[in-house]
Amino acid sequence: MSTEAATTAVPAATPAVSAPAAPHVVEFKGVTKTYGEGPRAYTAIKDVNFVVEDRPDHGEFVAILGPSGCGKSTILRLIAGLTPQHPATSGSVRVFGQTVDGAGSDRGMVFQDYTSFDHLSVVDNIAFGLECRGVPLAERHERAMQWIEKVGLNSSTDARKYPHELSGGMRQRVAIARTLILKPRIILMDEPFGALDPGTRYAMQDLLISLWREQQATVFFITHSIEEAVYLGDRVLIMSRAPGTILHQMPMPHPDRPAKDMQREPEFLDTVFKVRDIVDDLENPTA
Repeated sequence: MSTEAATTAVPAATPAVSAPAAPHVVEFKGVTKTYGEGPRAYTAIKDVNFVVEDRPDHGEFVAILGPSGCGKSTILRLIAGLTPQHPATSGSVRVFGQTVDGAGSDRGMVFQDYTSFDHLSVVDNIAFGLECRGVPLAERHERAMQWIEKVGLNSSTDARKYPHELSGGMRQRVAIARTLILKPRIILMDEPFGALDPGTRYAMQDLLISLWREQQATVFFITHSIEEAVYLGDRVLIMSRAPGTILHQMPMPHPDRPAKDMQREPEFLDTVFKVRDIVDDLENPTA
């Protein structure tokens, strides 16, 4: 038998096909929002561009800083799909690869004001979204009681209280629980700790970091506190004066110690001063 006859042809190896890339969690492409028309028109944000990638087992924490009136809340509400900010005047806002066409259960929002239903108890406030989803009473109350404990309240003494019986920090804990119990993939927070005293604010920052890591959601967090943004954020977006656009995107170290400890350390303060210099130049431009 000849060598040629005895040789078995080996098929060429098939090139490996890589899995398609996951869609971005959030993508802003050339987004502008103008309110009104003609001489009374006001542009809140202009040509905003950024991407939050889908990172396996880690939702990014994005803190947003900028001068008052620069459009920070407009960005959050465009992601949430809330009017009158939604829809954008031009450009595209996408969430998980889909154009935002309104509010959705994959996005939850926590406001600065202590939003709650005054006629409902703590447990019923937290369970409200589950009730809207048709979850049976016993199940939604069981889950709400678990979340009362998760946010640092006492299920025995606090569950049956009403909002007027709670401190500001306690009411914000209820608002956070009411949002996170629905397991949104994106959490939008508009200055949620702005009205709290410093000690309560530190505690709420630590609580938020713990819950965020547990939920593995993507968080967008607006604040006027540079220390808070540097501590909480994986990334800090710094916006220009109105009409707002993204001027800087700065990566930040991960918080691995309690807020009141980490925020006193020299390396942390150095980062705060660098960010503050940028923000001060925006808020007080030289002539």
